[in-house]
Amino acid sequence: MTQPLRFILVGLGTMGSVWCRQTVPYLTGSLGAEFTAAVDPNEASHRHAIEAGLSPDSCYTDLRSALQQHNADFVISVVPPALHEGIVDLALEFGCDILSEKPIADTLEASCRIFHKVTAAGRKMAVTMSHRFDQDKQTLERLIHSGKYGAVDSIIGRFSADFRRFASWGKFRHEMEYPLLVEGAIHHFDILRSLAGSNPKTLYAKSWKADWGQYSGDSNTMVICEMENGVKTFFEGSKTSAATTNSWSQEYFRAECDKATLELSRREVTARSSLGFPYPELEVIPLAKQTVWTNTWLAELFVDWLRGGSIPPNSLEDNLQCTAMVFAAIESARTGKEIHVPSFLHEYLAAAAE
Repeated sequence: MTQPLRFILVGLGTMGSVWCRQTVPYLTGSLGAEFTAAVDPNEASHRHAIEAGLSPDSCYTDLRSALQQHNADFVISVVPPALHEGIVDLALEFGCDILSEKPIADTLEASCRIFHKVTAAGRKMAVTMSHRFDQDKQTLERLIHSGKYGAVDSIIGRFSADFRRFASWGKFRHEMEYPLLVEGAIHHFDILRSLAGSNPKTLYAKSWKADWGQYSGDSNTMVICEMENGVKTFFEGSKTSAATTNSWSQEYFRAECDKATLELSRREVTARSSLGFPYPELEVIPLAKQTVWTNTWLAELFVDWLRGGSIPPNSLEDNLQCTAMVFAAIESARTGKEIHVPSFLHEYLAAAAE
């Protein structure tokens, strides 16, 4: 009988508690993995792991102690971006694979270092980009790539929500220099990439803070990006809107295809088609169906990969393209220049390899 994969969950704060409620039970139940330890410096947060079935004796305040006491196969990292590289370093030291919350790290330099370290160690790492892998986004992605409506010309995306009050989006995000781009828009860039079926080529961005937003850094952005396959994309994002029209899991995306305009708005997918009879001019598309979505599905894909299955679409190598897009947008916003993303990423990868 195959030995169950053993994992350590690092981070039991807001997102970590969600993992304990939603994904850990699926990992230990349907996927047959073993929840061997949990880590958080705040001992009060250990209750989330205990409620998920872990013994209090298997809860730790530092990862090294947990790794020394438990022979884990992989680490799930659910900590702020600035802490990611340290978690990866320890996981690799103890021969573990890594499933990490986005982004790879808080800087492109650190992200590229992580890429080289994981590659050199021969380990596997994936990044949980939950929103791209939600039911509504996957319905639109599959519809576009079915080919029924022809080639894609352009894609528009919008995120708009009212998180203007300090700490309403988590205290640390309100203190970041580019919170929307690093902690938010990376999801939407990933969705744009998947809908276009290509990686970014050139990008131009504006980023700012609304006067009424209680942020240290920029909470709003507009980004235009041409993909390597020629598809044009535009994204507008705001964390300080007066009304929450397209918040998390309620975003708007529109794909202009040869034979239809495909729209996703607040979890409803529609096709306005020029195919003619017998196709309706306006059709509401049923949402795709499968057992699990978002991070739970990504955990399933990751476990399958560790057991010899296919490389998941959210692998470290793939996600590095999203990370490059984020930091290219920051560079463009800072300099006012259009950024050639492949060259931009190549420079950072080369520097990190030295």
